Amino acid sequence: MKTNIKPLGERVLIEPSEQKEITKSGIIIPDTAKEKPQEGKVLAVGVKVKEVKANDKVLFSTYSGDEIKMEGKDAERPKELKIIEEKDILAIISS
Repeated sequence: MKTNIKPLGERVLIEPSEQKEITKSGIIIPDTAKEKPQEGKVLAVGVKVKEVKANDKVLFSTYSGDEIKMEGKDAERPKELKIIEEKDILAIISS
């Protein structure tokens, strides 16, 4: 996903991984009952970020950072992104 948002300082812009909306047994999970994702893809980094780079897959603290919504191609469902401090990233996930 391309974005025109550039984080400042030691902040990182992350696109959290999508959560499943239906369980294996077919039960639909409402948005209010879903757990917040703890992993995602780094979209952009601030100039003071040292450990991660764009396109890294990372694991981050559950309640860290700020959530922002961006309008995308699908107007009914805006894309949710997070801006977090680099110190709140727990690990880089290698494929």
